[in-house]
Amino acid sequence: MDSHIRNQSTGDDEDSGDSIVVRRIQRLSLHLNPISHASDYTQSIIDTLSCASKTKQLSLNTEPLSDYMRGKYVDIQERIFDYFNSRPDLQTPIGISMDDHRELCYRQLVSLIKEAGIKPLRYITEDVEKYFAILEAVGSIDMSLAIKFGVQYSLWGGSVLNLGTKKHREKYFEGIDNLEYMGCFAMTELHHGSNVQGLQTTALFDPLTDEFIIDTPNDGAIKWWIGNAALHGKFASVFARLLLPTYDDKGVSDMGVHAFIVPIRDLETHQTLPGIEIHDCGHKIGLNGVDNGALRFRSVRIPRENLLNRMGDVSRDGKYTSGIPTVSKRFAATLGELVGGRVGLAFSSVSVLKVVCTIAIRYSMIRQQFGPPKKPEMLILDYQSHQHRLMPMLASAYAFHFAAKSLMGKYSDMKKFQDDKEIGDIHSLSSGLKAYITTYTAKALSVCRESCGGHGYAAVNRFGSLRNDHDIFQTFEGDNTVLLQQVAGDLLKQYQEKFQGGTLSVTWNYLKESMSSYLSQPNPVTSRWESADHLRDPKFQLDAFRYRTSRLLQTAAVRLQKHSKKLGGFGAWNRCLNHLLTLSESHIETVILTKFIEAVQSCPDENSRAGLKLVCDLYALDRIWNDIGTYRNVDYVAPNKAKAIHKLTEYLSFQVRNIAKELVDAFELPDQVLRAPIGMKSTSTEEVYTHYTQIVGF
Repeated sequence: MDSHIRNQSTGDDEDSGDSIVVRRIQRLSLHLNPISHASDYTQSIIDTLSCASKTKQLSLNTEPLSDYMRGKYVDIQERIFDYFNSRPDLQTPIGISMDDHRELCYRQLVSLIKEAGIKPLRYITEDVEKYFAILEAVGSIDMSLAIKFGVQYSLWGGSVLNLGTKKHREKYFEGIDNLEYMGCFAMTELHHGSNVQGLQTTALFDPLTDEFIIDTPNDGAIKWWIGNAALHGKFASVFARLLLPTYDDKGVSDMGVHAFIVPIRDLETHQTLPGIEIHDCGHKIGLNGVDNGALRFRSVRIPRENLLNRMGDVSRDGKYTSGIPTVSKRFAATLGELVGGRVGLAFSSVSVLKVVCTIAIRYSMIRQQFGPPKKPEMLILDYQSHQHRLMPMLASAYAFHFAAKSLMGKYSDMKKFQDDKEIGDIHSLSSGLKAYITTYTAKALSVCRESCGGHGYAAVNRFGSLRNDHDIFQTFEGDNTVLLQQVAGDLLKQYQEKFQGGTLSVTWNYLKESMSSYLSQPNPVTSRWESADHLRDPKFQLDAFRYRTSRLLQTAAVRLQKHSKKLGGFGAWNRCLNHLLTLSESHIETVILTKFIEAVQSCPDENSRAGLKLVCDLYALDRIWNDIGTYRNVDYVAPNKAKAIHKLTEYLSFQVRNIAKELVDAFELPDQVLRAPIGMKSTSTEEVYTHYTQIVGF
């Protein structure tokens, strides 16, 4: 009997009834997945792994791959890179103080808009993909600049465009675009961050003066961590509870959270306006080029027209009207218009991952360490342990790139067509991708630093500043744990609708098939298939990801129903929270793999497609191996297949290592953008170390 399909879990005698059944199943598997000389095949895998250096290597052409990756907005990114390269006075030095960094970041932004002629605001509504391409390039120059840029245009500008109406656009558009109206996005409060419905700042309508009175009722309601507030902001989009007088025992009617334009500084003198208190949030772990501040409002009066009234309006006589019937639905619609921030963060986090992967991989391809006796030292990337660290990470950078690009396309379509289903889909998908990608990148930053040894600890090689600047990505625009719960909640809603005969949203559509087919008992035949062709088949990979998500979804629904009887809905949710977070991560990994496979299949260049297929296989099998316990526990993967997955993952890491230079070169990150001596696009070790020593003063 062929050794690679032998049932290693049974010790029964071959003549027993059980062994006859086993042999029949095994023989059937050979018909379904024929392998000539199967035992020889197993040995060939071992031989291939042990003699990997003799294997024919894939040769990758960087240029067509780069063209496919970067898309149609290369020109504007190159324009931004060239502009900052021509202005050394605008480049951020190592160890800059907070005050100097804030001033430099402001000059960088002003120069980009007024001298380089970048006009980003119109792209938010007309061509959002071009806007994100600009944001990616700006973030490569300085992450503080990207955040300040995003506060001005995505948040402050975006709130005016998306939550306001024609009158607001006509009044504020040009001033925001040319930086005359520098602004803030005042949502987060000292007491409430992610729980936006719990905000306490109030906006009471006064019908006698036709004004809203903005007030901070207690210390917990102070607006906190507000970008652009400490120094440069002149306006703020303030999120507050809209209160209308009722002239009865209630006194006021709470219409829920709305957004209001509140001037905070004089346009001419830049002095703080009456009733406004501004305090500096001070030095932070990172992003010290951004002037975060705290705002308190003491009976600040603003005209009724300053209500951003797309979701609801107040008439001169104090009557509230809205095309959206309930407070909760208006709140959901308001937040739905602000998902661009999460889309931008996911996109920017991928950019950071590309940067650190490039630095770490290029260094590991010139750094030599140890080796066989009396022979040259080996490159550290030739060590299997180093490949295991960095190659799946490089594969993840590619996977995240295509997932974020797909999300950006969906967001662009949502802005154009305003489809209700698409809006809900984007809200949940952007939450999940932002949470998953930023968490992964935060961990990758530490791994890349460690993989570069002592030189990775030098500030000039940027791992420290990048890690500190990126760290907050896990918190703002929604804490990652909270965002993953939103994904879980939407999955459970889809699960319920599936059994009530409802329709599923676009991204979740695979559940329709998976809930009926993937939850049956694992196939005892396919659970043992271990050929490389089978393991590298996109169908197997997607089936494995979808099976895991579907099983987690079903068991989560059962557990929640069970616990809710004793603990209530909130208590049951808390009891199952870790399970729900795992469910969300599994679903997002499924979405990412789906988009990666689609990108591979759509690549027009055959050579690039072969390289992407290799990288995609590594991403998929590495994720399966990392969670192999789950698959083993439900017998989805037999022991022999698990072993084959592990071996193939190691071999794919080796194969990706052979084209790692071309893969990072395809990101097209110029040396002046990377700004890390050990990450230069160099041809020799001597050149890298000469540049490095010169920078530190030799």
